Amino acid sequence: MESYEIGVLIVDDSALMRNIIAKIVDNTPGLVVAGRAMNGQFALDKIPVCKPDVIVLDIEMPVMDGLEFLKERKKRGIDIPVIMLSSLTTENAAVTMQCIELGASDFLPKPNASSQDGNLGAVAARLAELLPSYGGRYAKQKGNKCIPLYRPPIEGTSVVPTPIFSFQEENSKTPSVITPIREPGKIDIIAIGISTGGPNALREVFKKIDPNIKQPILVVQHMPAGFTKEFANSLNSLCPLEVKEAQDGDIIKPGRILIAPGNFHIYVEKRSLANIVRLSDGPQRNGHRPSVDVLFESISAIYQNHALGVIMTGMGNDGAEQLAEMRKQGAHTIGQDERSCIVYGMPRVAWEKGGVQQQVSLQNMANTINSLAKEYS
Repeated sequence: MESYEIGVLIVDDSALMRNIIAKIVDNTPGLVVAGRAMNGQFALDKIPVCKPDVIVLDIEMPVMDGLEFLKERKKRGIDIPVIMLSSLTTENAAVTMQCIELGASDFLPKPNASSQDGNLGAVAARLAELLPSYGGRYAKQKGNKCIPLYRPPIEGTSVVPTPIFSFQEENSKTPSVITPIREPGKIDIIAIGISTGGPNALREVFKKIDPNIKQPILVVQHMPAGFTKEFANSLNSLCPLEVKEAQDGDIIKPGRILIAPGNFHIYVEKRSLANIVRLSDGPQRNGHRPSVDVLFESISAIYQNHALGVIMTGMGNDGAEQLAEMRKQGAHTIGQDERSCIVYGMPRVAWEKGGVQQQVSLQNMANTINSLAKEYS
């Protein structure tokens, strides 16, 4: 079979960090180091020569930092996806969200160069997911037929799927048929689960959300701890509704969007006067904390057929099982379609389990949510 290696341009002022990222790339099947640069200016000079499919970009660099690179990239009309490396500080979390606003595709915490630090393996695993996802999509858009596909991870583990390179996208299996035990009713809450590709996808949805929407919205976006508060703030700046990072005990009220904090599950607790959000640092589920399944499970139990479940771009199967349960209870359910997903993993599994009533493109997601929320309010 013909193969296509996704080219990665590594941009960091630290030679040690460039070497660390290069080793991760070299150890990931289907990836190859296309080039290295010590700052944004060198990266701009190298792009026409090495023709990368995806860029790994540091934020703090001399001559031209990550923010300035993204501004110049936009001016020049360069559409190569960019994955940011961000140090875990409050200041850098805010800058990282500025990078997303400037067109960066995604981000991950910068690995600690110390061999005694435990986050290097986690960063390597995350890069092995992000780089083939974004790079493969870009390669496909350029006309390369070989693109990365994934097997869902083993349930209950954090094992990263091995990229599989093929000429064509796999078609979904014929979905299972779920017969709801009750008819869909009034929508009292909207729950969204999303992962890889989520930062920009949620920006696309929430900037178009109906300002008069009556239902509360709860979101699980797989994101590292320390970034979700700034992520919520960045969404709040463009969304007509209030967006905030969820806190334990927050009242679930109409017209407000709550984002699960990094490293905490969120679920709904029923109260006599008003339902509230609870946070939990319990075990990971489907390899994640927060887990979409945890949120959807509580929505299914409390709201039954009075909810709308939405599953969007992301690797693996988190949320799929409990979206199917929501559908069984009579809830309305939608999933992002394959063409518009960065990774058609979570929505694919949910579709195959029969949990998705209709598949919707990212471009039409906000309008679909708005229409359903209005029709069933």
